[in-house]
Amino acid sequence: MHTFKKAEWVLRIAVAGEFIGHGVFALQGKKDWIGWFANFGVADVGVAAQLLFLVGLLDILVAILILIRPVRIVLLWMALWGFWTALIRPLVGMPIWDFIERFANWGAPLALLLLLGWPKNLNEWFG
Repeated sequence: MHTFKKAEWVLRIAVAGEFIGHGVFALQGKKDWIGWFANFGVADVGVAAQLLFLVGLLDILVAILILIRPVRIVLLWMALWGFWTALIRPLVGMPIWDFIERFANWGAPLALLLLLGWPKNLNEWFG
């Protein structure tokens, strides 16, 4: 197998694993994460739990999609979502190191996107 393809598969598996792992935690209703919703205006715990469940489903779906076919717009979403979810930690009062430690959460999908090539037109984002 060519080195490029090996690197692509390593990143696809890494990205999928990260999103499946976080997705499962979200489906399980990780207590800390439910509590973070209050920092962003969602004070009702039941609503926060439902939103977190939907986020978990989306995380798992995009992870599976990346294993089947790496779609660039989905990788961009994963990079942005990974950055945001890492950034949430210091925003809710955790140490900055919790953000820094999660650089791979957004760096791996961004690396895969760049490895596949930055799209030159709208069709390439979805192709």
